[in-house]
Amino acid sequence: MIRQLSIFAENKKGAMGRITQILYDAGINMNTLITNDSAEFGIIRMLVSDAEAASKALQAAGYMCHTDYVAAVEIGDECGSLNKMLAEINAGNINLDYLYVTYSTFSRLPTAILRCTDLMEVEEFLRTRGYRMLDGIC
Repeated sequence: MIRQLSIFAENKKGAMGRITQILYDAGINMNTLITNDSAEFGIIRMLVSDAEAASKALQAAGYMCHTDYVAAVEIGDECGSLNKMLAEINAGNINLDYLYVTYSTFSRLPTAILRCTDLMEVEEFLRTRGYRMLDGIC
């Protein structure tokens, strides 16, 4: 499992630049970023070099954020790799809250980031099917 940083931010001009500047000033390396927005606010999810330090820096600047755990699983870099992994998860009757795909800076392979109720269960399930779980990607 790895720590993911989630930030609740206003959906307005310059918001992302302010967040990335805070992380830069704190010496935090950002590997992965995904945003989900609405008309007024958005959730920004990030995988960073130090999620706790990033959270503290952002909270000190007035942002509401938290860290939680996600599973990171390497998938192949060929057509159908994500579909194959999702078929395994479906066969195991595991429900995912959300997922996104990034690249591991260590292995240079696509890596699926998974969020579900029981991360230990999904990690063990995928390990028994030959998938490699990561404890960091940046």
